Amino acid sequence: MEGGTTFKITDAYVPVNATAFNIDGSFLLIKLAYYNRAIIHRPSTKEWITQLGTDIFGGGISALGWKPGDRDLFFDRGIAKTEGRKITIDVPLTTGIDSNYGGALVTFYHQKERISNCGIENLRCLSTYDKANTKDEDHRWNAINIENAEDCWVRQVNFQYFAGSAVSVLETSKRITVEDCKSLSPVSEIGGQRRYTFLTTGQQTLFQRCYAENGYHDFAVGYCAPGPNAFVQCESILPYSFSGAIDSWASGVLFDVVNVDRNALRFGNRGQDAKGAGWTAANSLFWNCSAARIDCYQPPTAQNWSFGSWSQFAGDGYWAESNNTITPRSLFYQQLKERLNKNVDEQAQILFVPTDASSSPSVETALELTKEASKPRKQLKEWIDEASKHNSISTNAGGAKTIDEIGIKKSIASANAPALQIKNGWLVRGNEIVTGKRQGVQWWSGGLQPSDIKNAKSHITRFVPGRTGKGLTDDLNEVTDEMKATNTIGIEHNYGLWYDRRRDDHERIRRMDGEVWPPFYELPFARSGKETAWDGLSKYDLTKYNPFYWSRLKQFADLADQKGLLLVHQNYFQHNIIEAGAHYADFPWRTANNINNTGFVEPVNYAGDKRIFYAEQFYDISNPVRRELHKKYIRQCLNNFKDNNGVIQLIGEEFTGPTHFVKFWLDVIKEWEKETGKHPVIGLSVTKDVQDSILNIPAYAAIVDLIDIRYWHYQADGTTYEPKGGQSLAPRQHARLLKPRKTSFEQVYRAVKEYKDKFPNKAVVYSGDSYPEFGMAAFMAGGSLAVLPKNIDKELLKATAGMKPTVSSGRNEYILSNGKNSIVYNSETKRLEKK
Repeated sequence: MEGGTTFKITDAYVPVNATAFNIDGSFLLIKLAYYNRAIIHRPSTKEWITQLGTDIFGGGISALGWKPGDRDLFFDRGIAKTEGRKITIDVPLTTGIDSNYGGALVTFYHQKERISNCGIENLRCLSTYDKANTKDEDHRWNAINIENAEDCWVRQVNFQYFAGSAVSVLETSKRITVEDCKSLSPVSEIGGQRRYTFLTTGQQTLFQRCYAENGYHDFAVGYCAPGPNAFVQCESILPYSFSGAIDSWASGVLFDVVNVDRNALRFGNRGQDAKGAGWTAANSLFWNCSAARIDCYQPPTAQNWSFGSWSQFAGDGYWAESNNTITPRSLFYQQLKERLNKNVDEQAQILFVPTDASSSPSVETALELTKEASKPRKQLKEWIDEASKHNSISTNAGGAKTIDEIGIKKSIASANAPALQIKNGWLVRGNEIVTGKRQGVQWWSGGLQPSDIKNAKSHITRFVPGRTGKGLTDDLNEVTDEMKATNTIGIEHNYGLWYDRRRDDHERIRRMDGEVWPPFYELPFARSGKETAWDGLSKYDLTKYNPFYWSRLKQFADLADQKGLLLVHQNYFQHNIIEAGAHYADFPWRTANNINNTGFVEPVNYAGDKRIFYAEQFYDISNPVRRELHKKYIRQCLNNFKDNNGVIQLIGEEFTGPTHFVKFWLDVIKEWEKETGKHPVIGLSVTKDVQDSILNIPAYAAIVDLIDIRYWHYQADGTTYEPKGGQSLAPRQHARLLKPRKTSFEQVYRAVKEYKDKFPNKAVVYSGDSYPEFGMAAFMAGGSLAVLPKNIDKELLKATAGMKPTVSSGRNEYILSNGKNSIVYNSETKRLEKK
């Protein structure tokens, strides 16, 4: 959108349902034809949060409590009229604006490039899945996502077997209608983000005559949806969880003639659930609804209502005519009738209830009703099936070309950059040395709130159903383009610390359900669909691999080969088996979390009932089951990238393991290389004692292409910071004991050059203390992947590929030379020149 000027609302209070307010500047009428829309920004201030009591949800811990700015509301409205400083909008506000809670701002804008007047209709959508696994998730999650759209619709579409949503309306969409749709037989785990069948986080959305079976949150309004939003004549059969407002502060929600069979409808305070959802609904209404239970609670500063509800009841909201059907049958259509001043029965298509509900019928009526009682009641799903009769959809293309006539444009494969290889002991693509920053990935933490997304790193295997972008499911083309623009040569990728954001609390408890919180850091192994792991989803099968995880890594590696980037693939991640016990609680290798009999003891013997020391057991390959699982997994790490050249394989992030496991890892790699004839770039990234031990054995040294100095360094005084491997301590635990001091330019140069002198044909990479700061030191010592200035002369990098570090007699002077030409760097003047 194209934004105009921002003004402040000057009214002390603008109530719910208001359509007019005053601003602190005159809106020029001449601009109305252009800036004819407005975003009304109501902030979530500390005062408002305190009033709601959502700053702390219990335990005296505020980590999941609302923070100022986290729950801001953004009402997207059209401008109906302006009179000086008075603005009239086309749709009422659904949350009041109070100067005591920060008031609100108004930004006038002109909409560009929003999809409009488009529909999806008259379809049957099926998601193919593995029929041997009733909880399979390696198939399509969401059938239809609606984003950046207005005045669009979905109608007469049947959905089957999807894992996520049938229809998801995202927050960038408004005035969307979804009608006469059915969702049947979803296939997924039972838990968070699954089976949110008809979901909106947008505004002015209408779901009517929609039906769902065996869903989760079948009819759901999400995070800070500014409303109004309505579900009219909808039915949920045997869902696994409730319908209603499922995240923070959705306002102006109407559930009208909605039935939830064997579960609940809820407006209330979820507290810490859903990553601190707190109050979920405000100024929202249940009308003629039925459910096993209806929760209707009143949040501070707002109200919720329930009229004509049939259920078990809970809540201090406003209740009237409970256990009684009231008229009009549909509040939505009664209001529409009054607004349009005409009969809307044909438009409403409310399933008629024909019989008399009187408790004292006449004899004639009783006889008539007795005959009717022998017939099954007409169900909503049958009424939806008849929608094609009520609202016939023409299949006449009207001269428009079909996709078969248009054809599908074939994508042209992009040419690859020169292959990544090691020449003269340098890591190069073509004849140019590879340099640049490397970035890691998030191991844990994150969320779907704007503040979470703003601070997120790019990721490869993070997943949020139906959501694309940084902090969500990353667009890998965008990620690699950004890397090119920021002088970032590669991503160092390791699997996540845990899948479920609930575990960010670092508890070791078994979860009571599968209500997992996104974003999900997908793990290498597939779920089995059997039994229950500690996160509430099914257990892992360590002999099967997660297709999403590995296909995403492969896609990134393909893009890296095209764009001259690289993937540093950390096979393992040691953080799970050491330090805090929570790191191990959901770990796929834990015996309680897989179906493979890995043999780790249960119950887990946490040190001090808090810490974990499982590294020695994990690296012990004497157990035949674990040995074969390790071997199979290492081969998967190699097989996945067998056709790529821009992947560097390292044993694992934070690895301080023993020599024998490194030998085992290299043995598996050697065997695989012999079988396949492939030779990936294998890096040795371990503690110095293990590194030297491996490199001193010619048979193992021959497998290693790259030496990575990461877990040790020479300190500025020349002494060595050198933790030992196999001591069951993590890098930062070693650091607490040994208290490392900072390195220097000279000592980085020394560390790299020592290995270059001893192994001149291997690439050496410095990834230790403050490595970006000492890129030039590593480079002048012959080190690859050095962080150099982005604007460095490319011809100089090509010339350097034939050079080696040479002793210099000059003070602060470092030389690379091929015997004829030289590159000289002065560490004092920071001048680099070719001679």
